[in-house]
Amino acid sequence: MISVEVARESLLAGIKPVGTEVIALSQATGRILAEDLTARVSHPPVAVSAMDGYAARAEDLAQVPRRLDVVGQSAAGAAFAGTVQPGQCIRIFTGAPVPEGADVVIMQENTRRDGDRVEILTGAPSGRHVRPAGLDFSIGDMLIPAGTIMGGRTIGLAAAMNVPNLLVRRKPRIAILSTGDEIVLPGDQPGPAQIVGSNGPGLAAMVTALGAEAIHLGIARDTRESLDSMIRAAAGADMLVTTGGASVGDYDLVQDALKDAGMNLGFYKVAMRPGKPLMFGDMKGVPVLGLPGNPVSAMVCAIIFLEPAIRALTGRSTVTQAINALLGRDLPPNDERMEFMRGTLERTDDGLVVALPFEQQDSAVMSGLARATCLVVRAPHAPTAQMGDMVQVIPLPATL
Repeated sequence: MISVEVARESLLAGIKPVGTEVIALSQATGRILAEDLTARVSHPPVAVSAMDGYAARAEDLAQVPRRLDVVGQSAAGAAFAGTVQPGQCIRIFTGAPVPEGADVVIMQENTRRDGDRVEILTGAPSGRHVRPAGLDFSIGDMLIPAGTIMGGRTIGLAAAMNVPNLLVRRKPRIAILSTGDEIVLPGDQPGPAQIVGSNGPGLAAMVTALGAEAIHLGIARDTRESLDSMIRAAAGADMLVTTGGASVGDYDLVQDALKDAGMNLGFYKVAMRPGKPLMFGDMKGVPVLGLPGNPVSAMVCAIIFLEPAIRALTGRSTVTQAINALLGRDLPPNDERMEFMRGTLERTDDGLVVALPFEQQDSAVMSGLARATCLVVRAPHAPTAQMGDMVQVIPLPATL
């Protein structure tokens, strides 16, 4: 067996980012930016008011109260075209351009209007309540880096930057192949020695949530003819993920089929719990990840290995975002395998983050994985851990 760290390094070393494509900004939700995005306009393009009130000259307000002539108004989309002269001001609204000559905005609450004149009750220094041109960003500013997952906030920013189209990574095509005579599709009636297959739908959902395209090949039966046919159907995929057929006794059938299709085996068996029977290889430039057939083991291995692989395919950082938390209960010493315990993250009244591993860690308990909000990571040969000790935790978003 090899360590989790060595296995991850081996897997990620052979993965190169997929190509790019140009899409409309309106189609960018969830897509991965492939280049740094720079502003094509400044925001705001001119100095604008931050308040409703009156735009005036600060030097006219050295002594207050002061009465000024109101010579016009400026609203968003309808700017005042003239210049504010000494003794003058204009009515102005939030977001409206501040005209030439004016350099301060007095809030309307600090004024008294009387026809075409207004009494300014409080003075203010130059620049008060004025947002200068380019306050947010200027032409050429790099605001959204490559590798960003585009969402509502970044798409809105890109629109404000006047960027109508984006260069993004195309969605990696991830082929998913389940294996085994004992598996039936959801909705089918399982026989006495069969189970409903959950790995395919679960992995497809995870792949989609990670910004890739899931190609569900179906279930290959335990024959070379079925396996060979399904493997050929994966042609054109950027990565092939198999589940099952990776334990002692039935591994050779899947391994032989993949090898005959051109796969070079990278590693088999990783010192982790759950998920020891994990396989990785390269099939004519296409990464092949063989997950265990056990559903909990398959999904945990997918979180640890498939997720960073998809991030690598889309040109993003492959560092797993782990945090530190306080342990919520005592744990016995660990053996030689790194363990990923399913559990929940909770926050105490005083703001401390506590990780509470479930008592039941049997890899057959799928409901526990579904309820989990984190994986508590235990290093190989970790000693007894006590409640309150600091532990490393991998948070699990709902989409995974």
